Amino acid sequence: MKPKTLNRTLPLATFEAVYQLLQQMAEIPGAIWLTDDAIADSQNRENSSERFAAVISDHFSALLRGNLLDEFATNGHKHSEKNLHSQLNVQLTFDPGAIAHFLSPLADKLAEITPAPSWQKDVRALKQGIKNIQPNSALIQSEFTLNLLDILAANASPNNRLHLHSQTEIEGKSAPKVIDPETLQSQIAEAVNQLQIASPCISFCQPVEDALQQQLEQERLLNQVTTQIRQSLELPVILSKAVERVREFLEVDRLLIYQFEKVPAPHNGELAKEIPAAVSGSGEIQKISGSYLYLGRVTYEALANDSISSVLNFSEGAQCFTNGVIDREKYRKGLALCVADVETTYSSQPCFLELMRRAKVRAKLLVPIVVQDDLWGLLIAHQCTFREWEESKKTFLRQIAEHLAIAIYQAELYAQVQQQKRTSEQRVIERTRELRDALVAAQSASLAKSEFLAAMSHELRTPLTCVIGISDTLLRWSYGKVGSKEVPVQKQRQYLQTIRDSGDHLLELINDILDLSQVEAGKAVLKISEFSLSKLASQSLHALKEKAATKGVELLQEQRIKRECDRFIADPRRLRQILFNLLGNAIKFTPEGGRVILRVWVTEDKNRTPAVRQPGTAPAGSTAVFQIKDTGIGIPENQRSLLFQKFQQLDSPYCREYGGTGLGLALTKQLVELHGGAIEVNSKVDVGSTFTVFIPIQTLAKDESTKFTYENSNSSLPLHYSSRGSLVLVEEDEETAMLICDILTAAGLQVVWMIEGSAAVEQIELLQPNAVIVDMRLPGMNGCEIIYQLRQKPATENIKILALSVNEIPPDQISFVTAGANDCLAKPIHPEQLLDKIISLMAGIGNG
Repeated sequence: MKPKTLNRTLPLATFEAVYQLLQQMAEIPGAIWLTDDAIADSQNRENSSERFAAVISDHFSALLRGNLLDEFATNGHKHSEKNLHSQLNVQLTFDPGAIAHFLSPLADKLAEITPAPSWQKDVRALKQGIKNIQPNSALIQSEFTLNLLDILAANASPNNRLHLHSQTEIEGKSAPKVIDPETLQSQIAEAVNQLQIASPCISFCQPVEDALQQQLEQERLLNQVTTQIRQSLELPVILSKAVERVREFLEVDRLLIYQFEKVPAPHNGELAKEIPAAVSGSGEIQKISGSYLYLGRVTYEALANDSISSVLNFSEGAQCFTNGVIDREKYRKGLALCVADVETTYSSQPCFLELMRRAKVRAKLLVPIVVQDDLWGLLIAHQCTFREWEESKKTFLRQIAEHLAIAIYQAELYAQVQQQKRTSEQRVIERTRELRDALVAAQSASLAKSEFLAAMSHELRTPLTCVIGISDTLLRWSYGKVGSKEVPVQKQRQYLQTIRDSGDHLLELINDILDLSQVEAGKAVLKISEFSLSKLASQSLHALKEKAATKGVELLQEQRIKRECDRFIADPRRLRQILFNLLGNAIKFTPEGGRVILRVWVTEDKNRTPAVRQPGTAPAGSTAVFQIKDTGIGIPENQRSLLFQKFQQLDSPYCREYGGTGLGLALTKQLVELHGGAIEVNSKVDVGSTFTVFIPIQTLAKDESTKFTYENSNSSLPLHYSSRGSLVLVEEDEETAMLICDILTAAGLQVVWMIEGSAAVEQIELLQPNAVIVDMRLPGMNGCEIIYQLRQKPATENIKILALSVNEIPPDQISFVTAGANDCLAKPIHPEQLLDKIISLMAGIGNG
């Protein structure tokens, strides 16, 4: 709206009052004050009839001019009482253009005056101020207008003077102050009513009143929006109320918010057909950072009445955004769009014009909502009829958009804070849960440790007590302290057998613990070889037959192995250990008179069975199945989860009766899984249990495929027939050497025992034995040096060597670790394992 210029005839006294009011406004910081006195002093215009005063500042500028209509008031502005009633033709304007047009020539004249040492700086500031005149601030303009109404009302009716602004006196020196909008409105209404009654001569104030009323409504609405933003962080509430209030103030048919959303860009070429999107002026889809695009949608809407169609959730098609309909970059920089008639503006864009027609839009006013230098959306006013948009409406809508941008930014910050709060709370919850789980795990570990120590103390103490007691008894008998000095042979054998059984039990217990720890640590290595399933099952059953007979349990075997599948590839020692654990448990928990059945069979994978297969050997993809069924006490359903846990025993009266460490089944499960197999359990209380083990066939390494085992054709012969020759044992420990010599001598082999490793190489070269057993840990020359020297001499380079080590060595590393040994045996020495190794070495000689 263009500022009004007021032209009226007023008394000189009223002019002087307006003059003084304008002079008060010049007290604003940075304001320039220029009057006719400066021009008159510089040009000696003492009798000039023209009066003027001008104030120029960043927030308020005005020009007051007056021409005297008589000659009595032209004498140097010294007025008598009579002159104060002289009439002037007064002109008051706030138009920046009119002010600049009037003051520019005066500034040039002032610059030409010489000498003017005190004016040079002021003239430069005056010219700069004239160039930068801006529209007045609404608040200061309102204050000035109120004081002007006060002056005019006093002139019209001296006895009925209006006091519109109690805190501002026309004659005072203080700067105007802002008053409450509600108070201001009531004062204006009162002032206008009294002015209308007082005199018709002030009818020129009506345009000022209308402008002021509109300004007050605008300020009130902005204040309401600001208050709403301060009171609430709920963005939907703020935006919906703001849209409704602004629509009412602008008196438009529809006001809406068109919001943009940033989404990842699809990787196809038909985006325009699939999704609506905001596009650039060239019609291309607008992407950001090369991987996102903007999608627009109407999210908020306010309608004047029910006859206006709704466009809520409306999205405009990408094909209609051509030739600059939406230019995101310009809107982001603050472009506001005023369209008085869409029929004219969009006549060259029929698609978009059709959209406007469907929405019944004839005129529209659009301002951007820019949040943190990013285009968040558009605030759009629609009119169903032709409308010229006033500049004040455009400015007001822009101000509303700025306030909404602040609200949106605050809401986004609040949402981020809430999200961070929720994330932090979730992290605290997760961390607390992790700490609780860690505490439970630590408590469980502590409990398991206590249970382990309790179980171990019992399991170790029982056989050790037996060994110590019987040994003490034998010693006392040997010294003649108990009864007769001679102990019957049968009694000696009974005591020795008890000592042997207790030692075996201790060794088995320690081996179980070591095996389980190695498997869990990932250090256990399978020794894959080919063996007979039927013989493995028979040997396992035979080893436990005496134990079953002692307890009165019938031990049966059901062979279901086809002859062509008897040969299997796996780790026979580990499978024997699995069968021992399962059969041992079955015998232990089966009452007298019960039965334990071992079933073994092989399943073939028809899809992987080769057309040509090796006779007697299970084909690739086969699985060996071992099933142990008993008629024992059974396992309750609620305790089956404890079966394969370490140091766990079922909670039943039998656990005290039978004892045990609870390691057997845990180790069994680990060994089965080490083969890549599985174990299943079916049980019913007081009926019995069935354990089924599935072992897939393994792959035989190349270096192992050439080994011979005692299961070859000659293994069925007596040992002294299949292993002819002599052996040399290099061992420093006397007990170990005596054990090995006894075992091998009983098997029909001739053994030469050597203690010193330094002389062993020469003696072996002279004796030329069939095989050599070397302890890796010898004083002086160790086992590796002995083996290395034997391999370097032509007479002994091909001799069979068995190394004795403290730990097991993987088959593929034996030759490297021992400097050339053929095989390795870990201590402590087990007779069957020693014989297996020796038979294997001797068989190799016989076939070599």
